[in-house]
Amino acid sequence: MDYNSARKHLVLPEYGRNVQKMVDFALTVEDRDERNRVVKSIIAIMGNMYPHLRDVSDFRHKLWDHLAIMSDFALDIDSPYEAPTREKLAEKPDQLPYNNQRIRYRHYGRTIEALILKAIELEDQKEKDALILMIANHMKKSFLNWNKDSVPDEKIFKDLVEMSKGKLEIPENMRLREIREKDFIQKKKPVRKNTRSDNRNDNRNDHRKHNKPRQ
Repeated sequence: MDYNSARKHLVLPEYGRNVQKMVDFALTVEDRDERNRVVKSIIAIMGNMYPHLRDVSDFRHKLWDHLAIMSDFALDIDSPYEAPTREKLAEKPDQLPYNNQRIRYRHYGRTIEALILKAIELEDQKEKDALILMIANHMKKSFLNWNKDSVPDEKIFKDLVEMSKGKLEIPENMRLREIREKDFIQKKKPVRKNTRSDNRNDNRNDHRKHNKPRQ
């Protein structure tokens, strides 16, 4: 018996063993022009295996990279993209820097702090007041998301002024909108009914009624 465990290891098993055999065959083609034609056919087959990814950015670039990997970087072809190297793929990604800056009001989040800085920079007073109202409404919703008790608008205004270090002033007669419980509930997608199945059941019920034996 020919078991997969006894066969050659597939570097990228998502393309299957037949595509790997095609790549192995391309390595044996001596004529460069013929080898390029073979490789383009293989790329077309690989692309047809995932048609839903055709519109994804750099999809074809990824196919050529995968082809190089499956050939163990030994294919000498005219690739439209720069061929990857074994050393490049083995490189570890750079460590992501973590933002350790302290958030004074964690329940409001860092985005609110960024919006407040943006509001301070605005020169047009009308735009500034509109942004302040938007920030305050979002702060109120964030506050109630962590604390279900009601919160007065004055508390939100006080925190906003404090977070801006006194650089923002609350417009007179500003009122925040009422936050209701439905604002925190995600809308569920409507369940699609199986109309054909329902009609079949209705027809069966009608047939049983008409053919019901008399007492």
